Amino acid sequence: MTFGFAPSTASTSTSADLSAASANSVARMLEPAEWAAAGIPLLRNPREVVSGLHARHRPQPATAIVAVLDPDERLRASASFIRRPAAADGWMFRNALLAQLRRVIPHDLRRRTPVRTAVLLYCRDGDARWTEEDGAWMWGLRDACTLHGLRCGAYITLTRDGWQVLGEGRGGRRPSSDSPPEPVALSETPPPRTGGATSDVLRRAAAR
Repeated sequence: MTFGFAPSTASTSTSADLSAASANSVARMLEPAEWAAAGIPLLRNPREVVSGLHARHRPQPATAIVAVLDPDERLRASASFIRRPAAADGWMFRNALLAQLRRVIPHDLRRRTPVRTAVLLYCRDGDARWTEEDGAWMWGLRDACTLHGLRCGAYITLTRDGWQVLGEGRGGRRPSSDSPPEPVALSETPPPRTGGATSDVLRRAAAR
């Protein structure tokens, strides 16, 4: 009795798997028009939110900051982590964001209607124009919010040119990825829970 392999069949299967994986990765991102049509709630004072997160986490390029705001737009929790160098994939980003949310704040899945909102600030190189990486972050944020019982809020990029709320057209020159952090305004509310992590979080998320 002899055993053998069918190289042509194996090769075809592998090629199909890679093609399917690539197609799924492309599907796990949102175009700007899709994001704008999703009814994402507008921030009343986006610069204040951006400045506060920038001062607390001092992000460098490839740093993502996910923050949870209460109905009055006060910061309740936030966490930052480094995006590892890999292809942009909304599923991986969703898992990383969800892991951070679970670390810093309880879920709201028992509520019929979400009352808290999660926003994402991503510091990156390049200009403020939308990229496929941004689309993957948008997809990941929306899915993570659904799984944690939160409203999906703004997606904000931070570059050398300043900050930009994608899908809204609002932005400013300060803070930027190069600017020093501004002092955080004092508040009567309790200090928010914050956390930080490295790319290990993304590696663990990808392994799940």
